[in-house]
Amino acid sequence: MAWQRTQTQFFALPSSALWEVLADPARVPQWNHAIAQLKPHAYPVTAGTKLDLIPAGEPIGTIHSRTAPPATVTKIEDGLTLTWVQQQPGGHLLVRWSLEQVADGTELTQLVSVSGLASPLFAQTAAKPIASHFAHNCALLYTLAGGTETQNLRVVIAGGNGFLGSRAAADLHCRGHHITVLTRNERTNSPYRQVHWDGKTQGPWASSLYMHGKDTAVLNLAGELVDLPATDANIARLTSSRVDSTRALNEASTRLPQPLTAFLQASTTAIYSDAHDARLTEDSSLPTGAAALPQMTGVARPWEQAADGAQAQRVNILRTSLVFEQESPLVDRLSLLAQVGLGGPVAGGQQWVSWIHLADWLRIIRACLGLEPGTSIPAGIINLATPHPVRNRDMMELLRAQVAPGPLKRFSLPTPKPILAAGAMVLRTDPALGTTGRHVTSRVLADAGFTFEHPEFADALRVIFD
Repeated sequence: MAWQRTQTQFFALPSSALWEVLADPARVPQWNHAIAQLKPHAYPVTAGTKLDLIPAGEPIGTIHSRTAPPATVTKIEDGLTLTWVQQQPGGHLLVRWSLEQVADGTELTQLVSVSGLASPLFAQTAAKPIASHFAHNCALLYTLAGGTETQNLRVVIAGGNGFLGSRAAADLHCRGHHITVLTRNERTNSPYRQVHWDGKTQGPWASSLYMHGKDTAVLNLAGELVDLPATDANIARLTSSRVDSTRALNEASTRLPQPLTAFLQASTTAIYSDAHDARLTEDSSLPTGAAALPQMTGVARPWEQAADGAQAQRVNILRTSLVFEQESPLVDRLSLLAQVGLGGPVAGGQQWVSWIHLADWLRIIRACLGLEPGTSIPAGIINLATPHPVRNRDMMELLRAQVAPGPLKRFSLPTPKPILAAGAMVLRTDPALGTTGRHVTSRVLADAGFTFEHPEFADALRVIFD
């Protein structure tokens, strides 16, 4: 198959509740907004039932409705799986939903694939939109299937509309937790409570940090993307967006009737700046002087310090490495480079890349919230990184093997430092994001007995690209 994505989500629901929704394709637009209509020609839906598929958006929706044949249900097993296929020129689009009962709930696996001569086009116009926003779609599906707030722990997420925040919100929502997202820009069709804040000052939003009779935790991921040139103005902007929001949350916590259950504060392994071949853990000293890059250590150090004194039963500083998963901006950008022949080593390729798969990042978040049975992680600083960092050249080689076409899998043009610097100037980004590196692992997670589901980079990429 030319393009395929497989994703799985846990739901704190019986499979029968999810099946009641999944078994009726006409309800798909209620939880997957990439599809405007998936209307069966007849009920009950069985193998062979025709479906009128109209993708959302224009002009693709109108063109598809006028030119494409109906989709067809090719397989349905009551309570277990439903597969439908849309014929495309020289191939087809296939979507499959499968349910598996697991401990305390159900796992939904969604497979979306495209094959055929025109698959590169249809992957972008038909398959990728259906596969995208899977976590958000599952949050909508949880509510649609009757999911409610069954857990005592409430979680308030600042930065809940970003890549990591949206995944954490969906993961916890589908496990029965009440989620509140603090945001400057409210989104339509959100399955969560949204509360407006400016990320700087105290206001009505602070009341969301307390509810009588409930435990409340804060996950602070607020901050502008680091993808900016390292000018003094941009460094001040990056610092302010992080420090101001953390101070606001910290101050609000000190005014609560009772301590927060947990205050989970985002940070970054870039706090170690360019560490060359040094082996770093939570016990390592931070760089000083010229070694402390202002756009890295200079931003992250005050960011972490802004959480000092938060009124919470536990405070964790989450020094997060590069997070890999479908739809992450990082994976999208690196994949594009590999696909167009620019997926060779960057700036020589010797620099270390510390990384983590999203599934393991989410498990660490749940463990810090006391939601992972058998795993106890202490308060304090945590490096969220696998035990096996990779060199940049190896990362790019493994990525090419997954996404690059034909001969580009084995060879691709390198990006020397001068070319990287010129490209960064054109794209208005920071070349140091590509030239610096650090070998970061976690002594804290190892001591806690935390086992990574995806410790090896090659395995993680196979899971991501399936």
